[in-house]
Amino acid sequence: MSMFNHILVPVDGSKPSMLAARKAAELSKVFGSAVTAVYVVDPYPFTGVGADFAYGQSQYLSAATAEANTALDAVKAIMDEAGVPVKTLVGEGHAVHEGIVRTMESVGADLVVMGSQGRRGLEKLMLGSVTQRVLGAVRVPVLVVRE
Repeated sequence: MSMFNHILVPVDGSKPSMLAARKAAELSKVFGSAVTAVYVVDPYPFTGVGADFAYGQSQYLSAATAEANTALDAVKAIMDEAGVPVKTLVGEGHAVHEGIVRTMESVGADLVVMGSQGRRGLEKLMLGSVTQRVLGAVRVPVLVVRE
C-alpha cells in the first residue's frame, strides 16, 4: 500500500500552479500515485436578466473554458515530459475551494498539491485565501508549493 494513492492538483494557469504540477509529477513517481489536475470555473459569476446578460454569460463561459483548457494542456505537457499519466477535469464551483473539495471527494484523492497563489489582478489577493480555505475544508494532507 503506497502512502498516497491519488494526488489532486488544482491549477489556475499561474506559475505557482505549474510548479505544483511538477511537484505532483515527482511525488507520483515516488509513490506510484494516480494524478488528477482540476481547473475550477465559476459558472455563474454575475447575475442579471435579459438577452444581453445571456450573451455575456455565454461569452464568459467560453472564455473561462478556453482558459481552463490552456492551463490543463500545460499541465498535461509537464506530466508527459515526466512520463506520468494524468486525468484533467474542468470543475465547477461558485467558490473555487468548493469546486476543489468536490473534485477531491469524487476522485478519491488523498493528497492535494497546490500553488500558494495564482490568478491575476484582484483575484491574486484571493488565491492565498483559496489555499487557506482548502486547508480548512479537507481532511487529507495539502502540500503548498511556493515559488
